[in-house]
Order: sequence, then C-alpha cells, then structure tokens
Amino acid sequence: MNTRILIALPLAAVLSLPALAQTTSSTSTQAAPAAASTDTATGKAPLAPPTREGFWGHLNPFARKNYVKRQTEPIRDRVNELDDLTAANSKNIKDTDSRAQAGIKLASDKADMADQHAVDAANKATAAQQTAQQATTRIQTVETVVNNIDQYKASNQTEILFRSGQTMLSKPAKDALDEMATAVKGQRGYIIEVQGFASGKGQIAIENSQKMAESVVRYLVLNHEIPVYRIYLVGMGNAPVGTDETAKPKHTSGGRVEISLLKNDLEQLSSNSAPAMK
Repeated sequence: MNTRILIALPLAAVLSLPALAQTTSSTSTQAAPAAASTDTATGKAPLAPPTREGFWGHLNPFARKNYVKRQTEPIRDRVNELDDLTAANSKNIKDTDSRAQAGIKLASDKADMADQHAVDAANKATAAQQTAQQATTRIQTVETVVNNIDQYKASNQTEILFRSGQTMLSKPAKDALDEMATAVKGQRGYIIEVQGFASGKGQIAIENSQKMAESVVRYLVLNHEIPVYRIYLVGMGNAPVGTDETAKPKHTSGGRVEISLLKNDLEQLSSNSAPAMK
C-alpha cells in the first residue's frame, strides 16, 4: 500500500506541471494588455498575444486551419488599417503642401504686382512733375509776353530815297525792301512802320509823302505777300525830324521813306512752345 502511494505522488506531480505552466502563462498574458497603452496609430488597444491551448500551448503541432485563421485575422485587419492610415496621411501631406505652395505663389504674385504698381506710380509722378514744370515755364513765358505784348522794339530800319516829284522805286530801293521782307518771312509778332517825307509845304507835301509810302507798301504786299494788317503807313509831309534831343529839328529836302521793322515777344513764345508740343 505504501509503495503505491509513493509511486502515485511523483506521477501526479509530473502531470500537474503542464497545467501549472499554462495557468501562469495565461495569467501573465491577461495582465499585459491591461498595462499596455492605447495610444496607437489606429486608436485601438494593442493585440494581445494568443493564449496557450492544451498541453502543447502555442506550438501545438495539431492546430487546425480555423484556429490559425482566428489567430491571424486580427493581425491582418490591423495591417490593413495601418495601410489605410498611411495612405490618408500621405494624401493629407500632399494636400497641405499643395495649399502651402499655392499660398506662397499667390503672395509672391501679389508682391510683384505691388512692386509694379509702385514703379508705375513713381513713373507717373515723375511725368506729372515734368508736365507741371513745363506748364510753369510756359505760364511764366506767357506772362512775360503778355506784359510786353504792346512793347514793340525796333530791330531793323531802312531808308528809301526818291528824286523830287517821283514815286517809283529804284533798283537799290527794291533790293533794300527785299532784304527786309526776307528777314520776316514766316515770323510772327512784328509790324512794319512806313513813314513818308516830302519837301514842300502844306497839303501838297503830305500827299507826295503819302504816295511814296504807298509805293513801298504796295511792293511789300504784292512781291513778298506781307499781310496788310502788319503794315502801318503815314504820310508825314515836310514834318521836322529830330536826330537827337539836343540837335535842332530839320525839314526834309527831297523825298524819302523810312521803313522800320518792330518786333515784340510773340516770336519768343512761339519758339518756346514748339518744343513742348512735340
């Protein structure tokens, strides 16, 4: 009897070792997930290691296909979820990069446009300043001309001599008139003053001086197309002519016509305004 008990006790101990190992493994396995963190990419708790089954545990060589499928399905699902998360993250990164690049390009375009507007504004300001300066210059010139518009200054004077009793122009007289008329061709702001003087007395002298002056005016109008409104004619007769303030006035002996070319500042205004209009 004692012999049987001695044999049964070691056999029971041997048979209880696998059960004790399986219980310890199961207890440690169940405690591990409880301590694991749930801060994962999928937001789910980590997969728990499979529990041991039977005497062979995880290395059971007789495990069936369904058992293997049950063990691998959670892993496959987690792998698929991770692939989906990776693809979504990649797409979000590309979208963010595209929006960032678009924002940078838009900001750069607006900066270039602002620079161009600034350059255009500076150019317009410079052009406006130049225009204002030109206008100021022209206004000053016009004011000067208006102030002096009635102040004609003698620029040329010619004297034509006539024989007593004659009113026809001689060849030297025509040459002198041609020279004066050529100098005023195409100009503005001038007048021609023609004064006739004749010897004699009273109305006869005035008429003779008027006729000599008219022959000069007729030649200038017909041969040089000088407008009549620019010519002022007067017959002075035998009026005394003073050479200076101290000399005694002298009466004319014979016939003569004095032609004076008078100019004001209108020609200056024309020459200054022509370049500004180009």
